[in-house]
Amino acid sequence: MTTGTIKFFIEDKGYGFITEDGTETDYFVHISNVNGDTDLQEGDTVEFELAEGKKGLNAVNVSVYEKEQEAEAESAE
Repeated sequence: MTTGTIKFFIEDKGYGFITEDGTETDYFVHISNVNGDTDLQEGDTVEFELAEGKKGLNAVNVSVYEKEQEAEAESAE
C-alpha cells in the first residue's frame, strides 16, 4: 500500500486528489474508491493503491490512516 495526504476533496462532487508521500505526485480519487470513512478532509493521511483510469493512474482502495484533526491533537500534547 502507498501512503499519501489528501490535497483537497470536494464532497459535493465526490472527488479530489491525493499527494503521494515521497514523490509529491498527485492522483485523482473518486468517492466510490474510498473504503470506510468517506469524510475525507484536506491533510488526512491515507493508504491507497493505484489503478489505471480513463486519464491515467487513479487512487483506489483508499482508507483513512490518520485524520488531520487527530494528528494535530496528538502533536499538541
